[in-house]
Amino acid sequence: MSYDFDCVIERRGTDSAKWGAFPEDVLPMWVADMDFASPQPIIDALARRIAHGVFGYGLEPQSLKQTLVERMLRLYRWEIRPEDILFLPGLVSGLNVVSRAIGEPGDGVLINTPVYGPFLTAPANQQRTLQSAPLRARQIGRRLHYELNMEGLAEAIQPQTKLFLLCNPHNPVGRAYTREELSEIAAFCEAHDLVICSDEIHCDLLLDDARHIPIASLAPEIAQRTITLMAPSKTFNIPGLGASFAIIQNSALRKRVEKAMAGIVPHVNILGMVAAEAAYTQCDPWIEALRSYLTANRNVAVAFIEQHLPGARFTCPEATYLLWVDLRAVVDGKPADFLLRKAKLAVNDGAWFGEGGEGFVRLNFGCPRRILEEGLQRMAAALNGFSE
Repeated sequence: MSYDFDCVIERRGTDSAKWGAFPEDVLPMWVADMDFASPQPIIDALARRIAHGVFGYGLEPQSLKQTLVERMLRLYRWEIRPEDILFLPGLVSGLNVVSRAIGEPGDGVLINTPVYGPFLTAPANQQRTLQSAPLRARQIGRRLHYELNMEGLAEAIQPQTKLFLLCNPHNPVGRAYTREELSEIAAFCEAHDLVICSDEIHCDLLLDDARHIPIASLAPEIAQRTITLMAPSKTFNIPGLGASFAIIQNSALRKRVEKAMAGIVPHVNILGMVAAEAAYTQCDPWIEALRSYLTANRNVAVAFIEQHLPGARFTCPEATYLLWVDLRAVVDGKPADFLLRKAKLAVNDGAWFGEGGEGFVRLNFGCPRRILEEGLQRMAAALNGFSE
């Protein structure tokens, strides 16, 4: 079966946050929201459920839990049980719930930067203390390859640190961490008795021959200190349906998270559950086609920047549909503001991702190639004519 990822779908006027946040002459390539239609099996499943016409309170579908159990075993040889799964309305709420559940007010939460913005805000939201260490960027030509900075983590940790937030695959630098790297993190967290909360929401968005390894799958003793957050939202472009889940194999940890959720975190809506089950039971061929298209998009973007933006440094992501571009040698100040003003191009400002992000932008290449090429042309025209 073929899938038409080149089809440009008009999203303006459809309450799209991505397309509605800026004037009509701005091309949005910012928030992690793809411009592709969701797979047809998801659309069909939603249509059938809507045709029923009754939208009362729902139960958690046990069939979805069993699907997730089977999927973890098939993809990662990771044995979990249905009772290990907690459904959540979104990953950001998951980060906040876990920050609330682990430790006490004032305790430390350790992260690597740059990283997805809510990693920076969730600890403070829950009266925890943020402790951060920058990733190490190795330059190969003009390409940036980010690596763990274990020395920096050792310097940042404090006696009151209780939680480590991991992002894998990493947003925004696009790393899919290796087994060896994850083992280093696991050993560090064991040595310091830290709970690990692993954001693995981009786990299906693998480029080339990259592999995803859930850190909890490394060993049973690592699973006992790990809370894994996953969701169908990024992979199948259904973030607006608000469906995600946590896998927590340690029953005591799971009870702490459930207590932190009680009375505050709503249930996942019934349409989100329907979409998730269709996604995970009928859409694997679509995922494979999507990966191929995104890999080609990444290659187009990297080749363009290498040829037309000589002052830029950039990642070549192993996963996600997000490109991380260093424009410090090209633009003074905030390059995202410059590109919005001069190129009518909306990208994420790197400063939002914390230390190590200043002077960078994050560009979303999860779109039809014609849109990607237009965005790259706008960027080059503005940057190559830069005179401020």
